[in-house]
Amino acid sequence: MHEQAPHHTTTTERGSFAIATCSCGWTGPARRSRDRARTDARTHTATPAPQGALGVLGGES
Repeated sequence: MHEQAPHHTTTTERGSFAIATCSCGWTGPARRSRDRARTDARTHTATPAPQGALGVLGGES
């Protein structure tokens, strides 16, 4: 079994929205609240992804 690389998240702003992204390819939803985007990033790094999962994971706003 391969060891997973650590996740490195960043939060960027696009206009009036903040978006959390990760080195694994995950992207959180656009948020008007920077704090909420940072929370999305923390939640992503704290939750193990399902085997083979890539890209945007669904979630409620």
